[in-house]
Amino acid sequence: MDVIVLIGRLLFVCLFAASALNHLTHTKSMAGYTASRGVPFATAAVFASGVALGVGAVSVAVGLWADIGALVLAAFCFSAAVLMHGFWAEKDPQAKMTEQGQFFKDLALGGAALVIFAFFAYAGRDLGLMVTGPALSLG
Repeated sequence: MDVIVLIGRLLFVCLFAASALNHLTHTKSMAGYTASRGVPFATAAVFASGVALGVGAVSVAVGLWADIGALVLAAFCFSAAVLMHGFWAEKDPQAKMTEQGQFFKDLALGGAALVIFAFFAYAGRDLGLMVTGPALSLG
């Protein structure tokens, strides 16, 4: 079971790690889109979210307080869904459909991150292949 959980953790964080790298290496270009969505301090927000994505991804991947890392990823996903993918405000039908897909993708990933949080907070100390146990306990 330990190896399956490790493989699942690594696969789960691939998207977040790639996104973190993108946020940190293309901060200025991403800030333009972020600003167009009405997010204040867009450059700082892109950089900060890149750091959060990186920290959360590494935390979950290596099992270093993976429960907290999963909460960080969930917080990013839910805030990105609301701030960046407000499909309800789109007038163009194609843009609305695209943003709706992104909104629900972020919602689903945030939900999965919450499940991972609960999993580690409940059973984390019994799992192998972790650097630390959970920071929080639900069990």
